[in-house]
Amino acid sequence: MNVKKASGIFLTFFLSCSLAVLSHPKGHLFIIGGGQRPESMMKRFIESARRVGSGKIIIFPMASSVPEEVGPEQAAQLKNYGAQEVEFHILSREQASEPEAVKILDNVGGVFFSGGVQSRLADILLNTPVHKRLLELYEEGAVIGGTSAGAAVMSEIMITGDERREVTEDHAFETIEADNIVTEQGLGFIKSAIIDQHFIRRKRHNRLISLITEKPELLGIGIDESTAILVNPDQTFEVIGSHSVIVYDASRAQIRIHPSRSISSFDMKMHILNPGDRFNLETKEVIK
Repeated sequence: MNVKKASGIFLTFFLSCSLAVLSHPKGHLFIIGGGQRPESMMKRFIESARRVGSGKIIIFPMASSVPEEVGPEQAAQLKNYGAQEVEFHILSREQASEPEAVKILDNVGGVFFSGGVQSRLADILLNTPVHKRLLELYEEGAVIGGTSAGAAVMSEIMITGDERREVTEDHAFETIEADNIVTEQGLGFIKSAIIDQHFIRRKRHNRLISLITEKPELLGIGIDESTAILVNPDQTFEVIGSHSVIVYDASRAQIRIHPSRSISSFDMKMHILNPGDRFNLETKEVIK
């Protein structure tokens, strides 16, 4: 091989590596599994927001059935924990679709999505100018946070909380089976995993296992209440808060979906992470 050809190969390899690094967003994701939000945990969110722009935090409470109550309540909590400037905005689909609506996100350091029903939030924001600007803010360095429904909406494939089989009260998600868990398009801040919330408290293992055995290229991340993952620009995350995070990895599992829709899966990994533990989303390994 001549020197010129070798140099060309090296340059191509170098540029491809550089582009891979540059493709990482500069921002952080702060994904909370719902429940009570400890002060120490929320102060980490406020600290992350302060690093960008003015540090202003915008709350979107539209997932809630009572956003006019939740917005002021969460704004007051963040101010009580030390945030200097917090606003809440209750948008309709029509308002989020207006190009000038993105002005509410000027000079913002952090955005927070409240709990409730994740489909409400996605129905209002998905593929609007506001949604596009939120993705840009994450790329540029802002912290994007959310709790409960505001956590589920973070992933590109979003769990809705529904299933296709007919169930009676108190008998939801009792099976592990294919083509049962209803999903919709989420806001897509995290593309390598499906997020589930209230995970251990509400025993939501069945629905997440069902999904990742159908989509083994994705991780399943179940976050318990009063617990969060803080996703860094290098696509590692740290567990913070009070309880545990479960990670399912079926990427190397042997999976068979039977005609009955039941699922066999061999050699699937499960990680139980606690506050202080760290995980790499790209290598799919615990950071020891």
